[in-house]
Amino acid sequence: MTRRALPLLALCLGLALLPGCSAFRAWDGRQDSLARERDAAGGIFDRSPEGLYAAGVEALQQRRYQQAVDLFDRVERDHPYSTWATNAKLMAAYAEYQRNRYTEAIGALDRFIQLHPAHRDIAYAYYLRALCYYEQISDTRRDQSTTEQAIAALQDVVNRFPDTAYARDARLKIDLGRDHLAGKEMDVGRFYQRQGLHSAAIGRFRRVVEEFQTTNHVPEALHRLTEIYLSLGLTEEARKTASVLGHNFPGSEWYRDSYAMLVEGRPNGAQPERPGLLRRAWNWVF
Repeated sequence: MTRRALPLLALCLGLALLPGCSAFRAWDGRQDSLARERDAAGGIFDRSPEGLYAAGVEALQQRRYQQAVDLFDRVERDHPYSTWATNAKLMAAYAEYQRNRYTEAIGALDRFIQLHPAHRDIAYAYYLRALCYYEQISDTRRDQSTTEQAIAALQDVVNRFPDTAYARDARLKIDLGRDHLAGKEMDVGRFYQRQGLHSAAIGRFRRVVEEFQTTNHVPEALHRLTEIYLSLGLTEEARKTASVLGHNFPGSEWYRDSYAMLVEGRPNGAQPERPGLLRRAWNWVF
């Protein structure tokens, strides 16, 4: 489910409930506080809950997200006990999400989930909350706490609403998030390896192999472990690791490199050395 599809989904929360009324009606002209809160285009909106709500939907459609938030907040403030106020909470959170104000959107969604756990659109609220975390995932060189939060929120969607379209999309995003975490482990492991901190590097690469088995980083992690074991003289450990690599990823370039190191005695595709006199004599005899 792409971000472009979300506006239609969100707007359906309110448009289906509009009782055939006009979104904008002539106002009676009384000079109260609402007169100072006209929209950016100079129009005057109906102050009834359905009129304010419809004006908020109109602002969303025109991508005037700040105005939409203000309108939905006013529905909740001026008509707190109406059915429109409940939907307005969710729509305000969606408007915050649309303008990339993720912290504000998450706060609004947390309040909505706490206050309306049985709402008909509660699955969407959980899903939108997860998206707010997911879209903040940064590159692997940065702290990955947001990635972990995103995976946890997406998994919550899967656990609570397993048979929905939200859960199907959440599962895909969880896989991408886990691949991201594995990439971070690989970055750190390669750094430790370059610095000669073999024990620390082994820990990082082993974590990729053991905890992120379904990601694309596992073949390289096994190859790096083979490299380090050979550099430490742990030939048997290197052979076992390369065997796992070859069994699970026989066509991988990482396996070819590991094979070159182990069988041909050369690292990473280097040209084989000319055998010595004793080795040539042995080969000639046998």
